[in-house]
Parts: sequence; structure tokens; C-alpha cells
Amino acid sequence: MSKKTNYSYVGIAFILLVFGIIFIPKIIDRINADDIIRDESRSKEVSTSIEGDKSDLVYIKINDKPKKVPVFSFTNQDGKTITNADYLGKVYVVEFFFTTCPTICPIMNRNLIEVQNNFKNFENFGVASFTINPDIDTPEVLKSYAASYGITNPNWHLMTGKEADIYTLANEGFNLYTSRNETVEGGFEHSGNFALIDKEGYIRSRKDNFGNPIIFYNGLIAEADGQNEDGIPQEITILKEDIAKLLKE
Repeated sequence: MSKKTNYSYVGIAFILLVFGIIFIPKIIDRINADDIIRDESRSKEVSTSIEGDKSDLVYIKINDKPKKVPVFSFTNQDGKTITNADYLGKVYVVEFFFTTCPTICPIMNRNLIEVQNNFKNFENFGVASFTINPDIDTPEVLKSYAASYGITNPNWHLMTGKEADIYTLANEGFNLYTSRNETVEGGFEHSGNFALIDKEGYIRSRKDNFGNPIIFYNGLIAEADGQNEDGIPQEITILKEDIAKLLKE
């Protein structure tokens, strides 16, 4: 090895020694002063401010913003005014239905009764059912309907109000399709899906096998059936699982 190479190693060692003498005490001082810890806390706060690491359920985003339940105000089966604020602090499921529905509504509400009974001991679980036929579904009609299905959860509100407000809430607020259609059985078309809302009023869901949010939960297949005739699996079980996750948040 040449003397020139030896001199190079000595020079490098000297530089490292000087670096350690000058900068290591400053780094230690920053740690003692919590500067580095504060930096890490800021990064963590930004990354968890809305996405959170409390559960693996994702926020549904519209235009890259987490979708929150819009402001609403309707009348429930007991004649009381219920707003979105009444659900804050609660995990709840949203559906759109009507009491004279001859097709999918009975299936949806029997499935929701199954969910209700599963969480009967949780005071912070609820359901929001909005009728899409307010001309017929008065508070009195809704109360009778609730009794006939065995709705006992005090946080399960069956709500009625102005049709235009309900349809705007369904189609724009939740992106759950709703429409009058005199050519179909029952006179209305609407989604058979449920939306899941967390305690802060955000729409949440799990991801599918490809990493995409499922967004809504299929309410048209009973848990006991396992799947429908087309082989589509029921989603009441995963809905229950995800409600339980949000209740723990």
C-alpha cells in the first residue's frame, strides 16, 4: 500500500473525528430538547389526522376528500325531529326504503333486524332508515312498520320528510340511487345497499381483495343463505364485523 493511500485514510479519519466532535453534541441537545421527537409527531399527526390507524376500515373519498354525512333533518316514527347531529358519537347503518315495497325492502330490513339484535347491548349503535315514499309513510305508518319488524333499538329512526330533500340526500349525499318509476313493481327504484357511518359522521368501508373500498354493503342476501342464486356472497357478516371495529374506535 502506498504512502499516498495511507495519507488518504488518515485524512478521512480526521474528518470523521471532527464531524463527531462538532455535530454529535448538537444532535444530542436536539434530542434532549425534544426537537426531533416533535418533528416525528408532526409527521405522524398528518398521516393519521383523518385516515387513522384505529382500524383497517377506509374513508370513502369524493374529490380526494373524506365523505361525511350531509346535514339533514327529518321526522321519525315517534314524531320527533332527528338530525345528523343525533347520530354523532354513534356507529350506524343507513338505508333507503318504503313501507309498501313489495320486493327488496323486506329483505333489507330483516337483515338489519339481524344486525340490530347482534348489537343489542351497544347504546352507541343505530340505524337510519329514510322512506322514499313520504306521501304514504307518515310517522304513524312508520311506527306500525317498526313494530311489525321488531325494531327495538332506540337509535333506529325511521324518517320521513319532504320528498325532494330525501332524494337529494340519497342520490347526492350517499350516492345510493333512488327514483320514482311507475313502470316497476311498487312504483319506486332504489339501491339495496347499506352505508356504514362512523362516530364522527364519515362513511367508511373495508377494502376488497384488490385493495379498493367496497363503499357499500349488499343488503339483499341473508346471512343464513350464504349467497344468492348467482353465487354472490352475503355481506351481512362483514357488515357486523366492521360495525364492531368502528365501535372500538
